[in-house]
Amino acid sequence: MPELAEVEFYRRRWHEAAAGQRITRVALHPGARVFRGTDTTALARMITGTRLQGSEAAAKQMIFRFANGAALGLHLGMSGELEAAAVGHEPAKHDHLVLYTGRSALVFRDPRMFGRVLFHRGPGEPRWWQDIAPAILSPDFTVAVVASFLQRRSRAPIKAVLLMQERFPGIGNWMADEVLWRAAIHPRRRAGYLTPAEIRIIHRKCRNVCRMALKTIAGQGGRLPPDLNVHIPDRWLFNHRWQPGGTCPRTRRPLAHATIGGRTTCWSPARQKI
Repeated sequence: MPELAEVEFYRRRWHEAAAGQRITRVALHPGARVFRGTDTTALARMITGTRLQGSEAAAKQMIFRFANGAALGLHLGMSGELEAAAVGHEPAKHDHLVLYTGRSALVFRDPRMFGRVLFHRGPGEPRWWQDIAPAILSPDFTVAVVASFLQRRSRAPIKAVLLMQERFPGIGNWMADEVLWRAAIHPRRRAGYLTPAEIRIIHRKCRNVCRMALKTIAGQGGRLPPDLNVHIPDRWLFNHRWQPGGTCPRTRRPLAHATIGGRTTCWSPARQKI
């Protein structure tokens, strides 16, 4: 599932291709599951003829704002991705939404259709955007609020808690594994039994991993990379977690895998003690 940095990568891909451009045509599959609860007729009518004015990414969602006050929300789900294709692009089976401009076609593709397309006519902010939890890199993400959240879920494994979007927005499976590996904390540790020092470490590593991922994967502060993950260095757990016989990039000892909190989890037993 695309996480914080992947979402920012895709947002930039659309934004850089079409910011300031007028939407000349909208093609969509109105019966696709990604449009559940969305008025596709109103979406196509209001976006056609207006200009893409701005965009933002937060947690695992994106918002694209248009000059007439309309807003398009995208959640990529498990398999969604955004492409900036040529103007003559013909929508394929899984291309559920395509916005055409004079110089490109903005394609939302989702084979498994766990993603979501939302629409807001304006004025004001959509409720679905307002309801996203404060960002991990915001001043609201403090050690105190993390400690309180972990205590209220004291019996849950810390890996499962890090996936809870109401406190750790944008953190998904690989980012949670990366945070715990860098913090040297076993993913099965109970959230309520972490020491104050360990909570401070998790807080710091969450912020660090978010910053590094946004810079490395999404090119934040610089140029957009040519594709996802091409710049991730081998010193991260990411590049080793699914390799057959993979080893920890710090200890050089074998990695372990198990299902924790309903998700396949990777850790380094030599580094992350239970």
